[in-house]
Amino acid sequence: MKNTKISLSIGLVCLVLGVMVAVQFRTVKANLGPVTEYRARELASQLKKVTAERDNLIALKNELERKLHEYENAEAEGSIAAKYLNEELNKARIIAGLVDVEGPGIIMTVDDLKFSENYNFNIIHYTDLLELVNELNAAGAEAISINDQRIISTTEIRQAGLHININTVKFAPPYVFKVIGDPKTLEAALRMRDGIVQRIENKGVAISITQQQSVVVKKYDGVIEKKYSRVVKEGEVQ
Repeated sequence: MKNTKISLSIGLVCLVLGVMVAVQFRTVKANLGPVTEYRARELASQLKKVTAERDNLIALKNELERKLHEYENAEAEGSIAAKYLNEELNKARIIAGLVDVEGPGIIMTVDDLKFSENYNFNIIHYTDLLELVNELNAAGAEAISINDQRIISTTEIRQAGLHININTVKFAPPYVFKVIGDPKTLEAALRMRDGIVQRIENKGVAISITQQQSVVVKKYDGVIEKKYSRVVKEGEVQ
């Protein structure tokens, strides 16, 4: 914004200088005509003076135009840099889970069989969810949520009796995974022979997976606190 204002100001000055040069020469030309020798010398002196002023104005105008060109180039480069920084910032926000994201992926529902004779055996454990998240990450998942709780680096998945805590929120089955990534790759990784889905299903747990062209994964709504970590400056660590 600052460079834009400077560019506009310099452009206006260049325009004014151009008008001044034109007006000066029109004035001298208007004064020409039948004149005495004294008047001729006076006009010659005036013309010499105006010519010098014109040369100075042209030099100043050229210098201002050069600076204007430099400011315009700097502004263009600044816009490119700002665009790059904004893209990197958005990537960091996505990785950190601080923004809602949308893309192709899968929706997976994990539910226990509440009316099974072996209900205690069939119950979903937190380790099942952890293994599923781990397998999804290994398959290239870019964003994961369970029951709309975004999975980030500080997310805890812990058993709490018959419930499971995710981001300090207590949940009971079913557990709905929303995952962004290549749909075919994600499902293939989960359904590989003797893989995590097959092992969980062998306990009697029901798992359904659907590939989607558009999945929305909501942002992390909690507070991320860092009491002990700080950014290491370049050269501090050998």
